[in-house]
Amino acid sequence: MGKITTMATRKKKKNGEELIKQALEEEHRIRKAFKDKDWAEIKSSDSWVIFKVMSEFVEGFEKLAKIGPCVTIFGSARIKSGNVYYKTAEEIAYKLVQHGYGVVTGGGPGIMEAGNKGANRAGGKSVGLNIFLPHEQKGNPYIDPDKLITFDYFFVRKVMFVKYSQGFIVMPGGFGTMDELSEALTLIQTKKIGRFPIVLVGKKFWAGWIDWVKKVLVTEAMIHEEDLNLFNLVDTPEDAVKVIDDFYAKYLLSPNF
Repeated sequence: MGKITTMATRKKKKNGEELIKQALEEEHRIRKAFKDKDWAEIKSSDSWVIFKVMSEFVEGFEKLAKIGPCVTIFGSARIKSGNVYYKTAEEIAYKLVQHGYGVVTGGGPGIMEAGNKGANRAGGKSVGLNIFLPHEQKGNPYIDPDKLITFDYFFVRKVMFVKYSQGFIVMPGGFGTMDELSEALTLIQTKKIGRFPIVLVGKKFWAGWIDWVKKVLVTEAMIHEEDLNLFNLVDTPEDAVKVIDDFYAKYLLSPNF
């Protein structure tokens, strides 16, 4: 009993030390952001960023220009393989390949892994647009080796998702998933890109968000009621793929930029 108590105390102490370390690192980042810089320092730093951004755009354009029609699958990185949403995403990806599409994901675990796994299982193109994160997100093993790109900048990665996707499948997810969804809806609503199908999967999960959009955004005239037609809501892999197919029964496949 005493040994168990000692181990628990040590674990608690370790967790406390980790929290303190994270807090100090966060404080350092904030102070660094407000630190005065001289002109030479600013010029040097900004020049490096410009070239790094350019290099990421060039690599993305060169690799993705050859992939053909693809659909991107978004969703939480935290969902495990036994989860029903994981299995649904895998099945959607599998069916998309059978219908002639490649699959693009954010390249990480969870729903992203499921999407790449389904595409890989069906023998189709499996693309991963990964991102460097503090917790070192790694590319999942189901991405085609020649179709894995890892970005430093979220905004460059976002351009690749939109430019080379013929549709978005949006599975349950967190802030990142909501970010990609909102960006796509905004670009289509403002006519900055051509319209493409956006499919929300999981009626129970998305019900609260859609209810808020209707009761708040539409009611308070923040968006038009017809903007609700910019996305579809489904529950099954069959229905998700059908939305994509039905949309392109009327339009030719082409990049959005």
